[in-house]
Amino acid sequence: MDTSVRGMVGSNPLVIFSRSNCCMSHTVVTLISNFGANPTVYELDQIQNGQQIERALRQLGYPNVPVVFIGQQLIGGEQQVMSLHMRKELVPLLKKAGAIWL
Repeated sequence: MDTSVRGMVGSNPLVIFSRSNCCMSHTVVTLISNFGANPTVYELDQIQNGQQIERALRQLGYPNVPVVFIGQQLIGGEQQVMSLHMRKELVPLLKKAGAIWL
């Protein structure tokens, strides 16, 4: 993983790379927040090194946002997050990472 992405993910239990104008990013942030999580959200169109981070995420196989990390592990984009949610695996994953305590 790119060192800049690794540094941003750091020890945060939940990180979402997003764009401020992306409806799918907003949907994923809202879904996860509704479980009581407080994700660290990086709006790539609003941060200084956003283009560099987008290139690094593309190299990881995710050309579009959102890109979600839970417990420092790359989960993927909205399809992977929604799939975890539909299989009732998202909340246990968030709990295990310490992102929620319910």
